[in-house]
Amino acid sequence: MLPLALVLFLLNCHIVSSASIINTLPGFSGELPFKLETGYLGVGDSDDVQLFYYFIESERTPIKDPLVLWLTGGPGCSSFSGLVYQIGPLVFNYANSSGNQPTFLLNPYSWTKLASDALSAAQTYEFLRKWIKGHPQFLKNPLYIGGDSYSGKTVPIITQEVSEGNEVGREPPMNLKGYILGNPFTNPTYDVNSRIIFAHNMALISDALYESTKTNCKGEYVQVDPSNAPCVENLQEVTQCLQKINSPQILEPICSTMSPKPKGFKWDKNFVGENFLDMPHRYPELWCRAYNYMFSFIWANDKTVQNALHVREGTIKDWERCNQSFSSSYAYDVRTSLDYHRNLTKKNLRSLVYSGDHDMLVPYVGTEEWITSLNLSIDYTWRPWFVNGQVAGYTKAYTRKAYSLTYATVKGAGHAATEYNPRECFPMIDRWLSYYYI
Repeated sequence: MLPLALVLFLLNCHIVSSASIINTLPGFSGELPFKLETGYLGVGDSDDVQLFYYFIESERTPIKDPLVLWLTGGPGCSSFSGLVYQIGPLVFNYANSSGNQPTFLLNPYSWTKLASDALSAAQTYEFLRKWIKGHPQFLKNPLYIGGDSYSGKTVPIITQEVSEGNEVGREPPMNLKGYILGNPFTNPTYDVNSRIIFAHNMALISDALYESTKTNCKGEYVQVDPSNAPCVENLQEVTQCLQKINSPQILEPICSTMSPKPKGFKWDKNFVGENFLDMPHRYPELWCRAYNYMFSFIWANDKTVQNALHVREGTIKDWERCNQSFSSSYAYDVRTSLDYHRNLTKKNLRSLVYSGDHDMLVPYVGTEEWITSLNLSIDYTWRPWFVNGQVAGYTKAYTRKAYSLTYATVKGAGHAATEYNPRECFPMIDRWLSYYYI
């Protein structure tokens, strides 16, 4: 019974905080059947950093349903992806969009039908405090902090900030219940080293190459000694085997374009063309996931869309789903979030960690290893979980006094499991938020 989603992206502009209710959107026929609010909230010194957010109210019981703050990974990726590709109430109508005008459908699996690293976390916590002060009707709603991918670094920090703020009496008090993480980057020792183990599990490298690499590199594939020639040679062979595999979802084809555009290349409407959206219907063999992301590029850069969302004129030049230039100025100052997880296991909190089992960017293997390193007690052992009588994945649960952690794989899903397998992820989160076993 998930409720409300808050999604954010950063804008560096100095403006007064504001909020607007959106009743209609280009590409959707008629009035929106849910409450959508967008706005800006300033954080930092003199409110010099402005966070633009989307707020979608629960479609069930807004005054009681859980409140979820959702952050998309990256860093530098817009949470608009979460809104239209993963857990939001609208999805692009790929089959019936034509010309250069993307259209929308209602998402039957929307979660609203239910309920620098350190600097980014601090700013998000400040945003959350200000947002709740401005929306006091949600003070008592159960609060969950959620995110996927690179947000695995920041979500535990924000959760700890909220928890400690409550403990010292910081206003406003928040009804924090726990946190949610999907295929989360957590610690490179686990995340990156496990890629070779995963590749072997999936028969992408041979038994002989795997055993040789493990022996020669001593199981360490991140901090490699360049003078260790046998290890370096093995890793080169591994790279040759994997370089043409699509890491976010190993069963899908590698796309010729990055999302939303190749590095150093500028998409514009002249390039896209008036009938761009008709192409895959005529040439279905050309489909790849990055094609879907072009819908968001076209739609979000439309001035009528930006006006409808009350985006301040001049605050963005070209909207990008993932801002590649952001990385050059971003301080990756949190190498691991494991210590934050360890701190959170001492608190009265719940956590859900899920992994698409065909993701080679953050393989389930490494996620299971760092969860094991927390030394929690086992609540229930490894078992399948089901949707409509079919195995949707596997799950295991852990506890430590008042803390609980539920881990689940999503069978066949890739890096953003909610995007690849929404039909399975919807009941997964619904059951967990309702305090049922998955």
